[in-house]
Formats: sequence, C-alpha cells, structure tokens
Amino acid sequence: MKLPALYPFKFYPLLKEKVWGGEQLAKQFGKKAEGKIGESWEISGVAESVSTVSNGVFDGRPLTELIELYSDELLGKSVIQKYGNEFPLLFKFIDAREDLSVQLHPNDQVARQRHNSFGKTEMWYILHAEENARLILGFNREMDAMTYQTFHSENKITEILHTEKVKKGDAFFIAPGTVHAIGSGVMLAEIQQTSDITYRIYDWDRPGIDGNMRELHNEEALDVIDFKASNAKLNFTEVENQPVAVCTSAYFTTNSLKLTNNLERDIRKIDSFIVYMCIDGQATISVKDGTEEIKKGETLLIPACESALRVETNGATLLEVYVPSAL
Repeated sequence: MKLPALYPFKFYPLLKEKVWGGEQLAKQFGKKAEGKIGESWEISGVAESVSTVSNGVFDGRPLTELIELYSDELLGKSVIQKYGNEFPLLFKFIDAREDLSVQLHPNDQVARQRHNSFGKTEMWYILHAEENARLILGFNREMDAMTYQTFHSENKITEILHTEKVKKGDAFFIAPGTVHAIGSGVMLAEIQQTSDITYRIYDWDRPGIDGNMRELHNEEALDVIDFKASNAKLNFTEVENQPVAVCTSAYFTTNSLKLTNNLERDIRKIDSFIVYMCIDGQATISVKDGTEEIKKGETLLIPACESALRVETNGATLLEVYVPSAL
C-alpha cells in the first residue's frame, strides 16, 4: 500500500505540571492548561511522553509510528545512521514562576552506563525575562570537589553559585556537567538531546507538588560535575531575513530567523528533519506536499525529504533546528 506523502507536522503539546511552574504558557502561548504548568513538551520521543500528531492524515498517530513508516525520509539518512529509529531531540517551552532546582545532567557515556539513555546537552533561548531575572550557571569562584562538598554539606551551596542576569533574546549552551538553574520570571525555549535524566543537587528546601521533598542526587552528581568556569552564553547578532547561527553542537544546530517579509529556503544540504519553533508573530510554511500555519508558541516539523521551503509572513521570529550531518 502506498503511504501518504509527508507534510509539515504539528504535534499536541505535552503539558507538565511543576512545583515551580506558572501560567504564562497559557496566557502568552495559548496552551490549554490550568495550574502550575512549567513545561510544554512540543516534540518528544521520550518513552512514555511520545508526541502525537495534531494535523493532517496522521492526526492522533504517535511520532514513533511515523519514524517506523518513513525512517530516513522523515528523519534524514545521517540521523538514522547515528540514532536508528530514536528521535534524537526534545523541544520544550518553559515557564519558571519560581526558581528551578539547582541541577546538572550526565554526558552520553555516563548516561549510557547508568541509565541506558542519551546524555543531556541542551540550549536555552530566552523568550521573556522579568526585571532582575537571572540564571544560575556554574560557580562564582575557583572550585574543586572538596570545596564543593564542604559548602554543600553545610547547606551553603547558594554562596558559591554564579548568577547571570538575562534578557529577551539571550541564548545559552548548557553542556553536560554544568551546574545550572532557570531563575524565577524567565520563559525560554529549550532544545536538548532526547533525555529526561536530571541530577538535582539543591531544591531550595521546598516540597514538591505532592507535599513531599523531592529526591536529591548528590552521590550520582559528584563525579559528573564540571568544576571549571562556565562559558555558557552564546554570542550572535540578529540579522533580519536570513538565518543567523545561534548554536552549533554535535547534537543540534540552531539558527534564528527574524523575518519581516517572505523567505525562500534551500534545504537540500540539510540531511535532517527541521523543526521551527515560533517565538514571535506568525507565518505560513510551505513545502512540496503541504502548507501549515505557525504562530507564537507553536512548533512545526519539516520532513528531511524536502528540498526547499517558503516562509510567508509579515513578521515572525523562528528558531530553526536540525541535526548536523557532519558528526
């Protein structure tokens, strides 16, 4: 039986309640949620949180089924060669009404050995920041394991954490091992490896949603922490109506597209699916076999088999993300 032609895919967001979450994903992005929603998982291949298509003939079908049916047509030959049928990236919008826990993530080697999982390399693009909003990124002095353990055991870890004020449009690369936390009053887009492994080392002495203290992972974290100075902030300059490289890593390439008019995009050299996260305005994206509208707070996946696309808009800012083939 001949399969339907691939087209630009939208997915139902998976909304995650968090003790630190707020209401901005509903208010600003129109997510249909109530309560403390901290994360909207836009496209996910994480087990037990697999995204489901929300448009076209595959409405209601899981992402995993699409990959089984279309393989490299959907994901790209180089992606299949490296990751098989596992969707390698996770896309989120995050709203921090309160500070997130201080945490870090393991690299591929540790995650594979301990959890049979990918590691967790991620990046953040700041969508909104209240006055004096900040991130925690690494340490504020030279650090080693012994000094860290002393401060941690005396419940003084906040004294050694580096904080950085942020504003809309800032971006950061969070390498595995980097101690970090999103501060209150920050909304951001997060692009990361497909992993849900977090080593939490401090949680502000607060209970979780269920009223119980959340688990800390101090032993697991100790030999994973990177004690070197963090150089997480990404330097780039927005240029209208052309892709601007924000972050390039082994796992994902992220470009910013700040558009004031239409754009024709040749994507033949990108051997990967492409995901567009709309962070401002709205646009219509067309490929050979389909057209789909995207507005602020929405996400769209373009199959790897497409060779060109057209973006029609009077004003939109998009994050364009794909897996680099030169790994």
